Amino acid sequence: MPSKGISGNNLPHGGIILVNQLVQENVIRVFSVPGESFLNVLDGLHDSSIQNIVCRNEGGACFMAEAFGKITGQPGVAFVTRGPGASNASGGIHTAKQDSTPMVLFIGQVKSVHRGKEAFQEIDYTKFFGSQCKWVHEIRSADEIPEVVAKAFAIAKEGRPGPVAISLPEDILDQRSDVETQNSFQPRNSKPDRDHVKQLITYLEVSTQPLIVAGGSVWSQRCNDLLEDLSAKTGIPVATTFRRQDRINNLHPNYAGDLTVGANPKLVEIVEETDLLLLLGTRFGDIPSQGYSIPSRHNDRRKIVHVFPSSEEFGKNLPIDLGICSKPEDLLAELSDLQIELKAELSDWTEKCRSSYREWITVRDVPGKVKFPEIIAWLSTNLSEETIVTNGAGNYAAFLHRFYQPKKFGTQIGSTSGSMGYGLPAAISAKLEFPNRTVVCLAGDGCLQMTINEMSTISQYGIKLIVLVANNGLFGTIRMHQERYFPYRVSGTDLFNPDYRLLAKAYGWHGELVTETAQFPDAFERSLKADKPSLIELKLDPEAISPSETISSLRS
Repeated sequence: MPSKGISGNNLPHGGIILVNQLVQENVIRVFSVPGESFLNVLDGLHDSSIQNIVCRNEGGACFMAEAFGKITGQPGVAFVTRGPGASNASGGIHTAKQDSTPMVLFIGQVKSVHRGKEAFQEIDYTKFFGSQCKWVHEIRSADEIPEVVAKAFAIAKEGRPGPVAISLPEDILDQRSDVETQNSFQPRNSKPDRDHVKQLITYLEVSTQPLIVAGGSVWSQRCNDLLEDLSAKTGIPVATTFRRQDRINNLHPNYAGDLTVGANPKLVEIVEETDLLLLLGTRFGDIPSQGYSIPSRHNDRRKIVHVFPSSEEFGKNLPIDLGICSKPEDLLAELSDLQIELKAELSDWTEKCRSSYREWITVRDVPGKVKFPEIIAWLSTNLSEETIVTNGAGNYAAFLHRFYQPKKFGTQIGSTSGSMGYGLPAAISAKLEFPNRTVVCLAGDGCLQMTINEMSTISQYGIKLIVLVANNGLFGTIRMHQERYFPYRVSGTDLFNPDYRLLAKAYGWHGELVTETAQFPDAFERSLKADKPSLIELKLDPEAISPSETISSLRS
């Protein structure tokens, strides 16, 4: 049946023009919550090759699009309606900004003639998103749609990747035009300067205590392979940044751990002891630098080299001796083609780094019948190296980061912005992209309940994944800080929880309840074999507030 929007006119309307340009940009999937402000786009998607995943909240849709960008390196795409829809989506924009993830958000807008009158659900998106997006633009005519969309994709990808927001006035989407699709713009990306590479090699060859810190969003499995090969050849230890542990196989003999929230104190000391700190792809922001406190400036012999795809980050968070504007992969490829002859024997230094990591991830006892460290260690040992694990924010994630060891790139999907509710939408995006791989979402009870409505999306599209709910009845991170600074004065951090097993069944899922550690392997195996999505509730003792502390120890 022909589209009502085309009836009586052979020229495509703005929604079809936009969708055709998305196809030109090789978009295979978009995430949306429908709105009357972009009905023409929904009409354009009707007959297109693009899959439209309809979500339950704009925040979930934006998180899914952001996760797609993390997983593929290509901009994730979300469509949300004006006003409240755009406001709900802002958490995903913040995550894409802080995580340096390419994403394009299309937002419905009031008619052009109503702009500036505070019309129904009107927002000035340039002001609203201006500090978070690389570019915010409101389309002025149907004729400019292809060029604007092509530019948006290029800006989202080039340099330090990030989000772009495009506003779509209703009347512009109604316009008709014979404008053709625009060839995709190729983003500009810098290759490493050969003189800078030579200077880095000079630093490497005389260093006695070097450390590579890998992170950032511009990465690939080839980048992992090159980094692992460089470390193996030279003996240089490698650490990773917050929720970027999959930038190297954590079983690599030279892996030293991650600079996360509550990082291994010995790894923090190692950063201070280095005479050469090579920051590879990471901004080295607040979390890995432990609140911008390391490396301190007292070490005059230390050299700091920063490799990043945008020179705008050089010197922003710490003074550096050399900045190399390059993708990490391009720099590592250059190094692999050159002979590096270290003048120092690094075996003792590297073993110090590795042994501190081995000690840090040794499973320790915690209160309660369900031992969360043991469960995470079991997952690390028994899951395939292809398994993708996602998470949001909360103290439960500290157990994951400490005791789970990613082996391949793209198998750890978490928000470095600390967004609660991120893990479930991210798992949806991961499973849609890799339907034949196991996808596990680890969520706290507070974290899951922020986007729990997306369980409906999972059921609608038949997405078979596994959710582990770490249920301790608390907003754990906040309770930890509360007990540290205001012991015994519990305020605003207790949580009521549903019966998650019954909730799973209400959505048509397989449900499990684990009340003792020994029950977990069988429960997980049954979930793997189920022909539907699964949820496993882990009943945790709230006393086990973190991997290293209890509520009682904080109070004392």
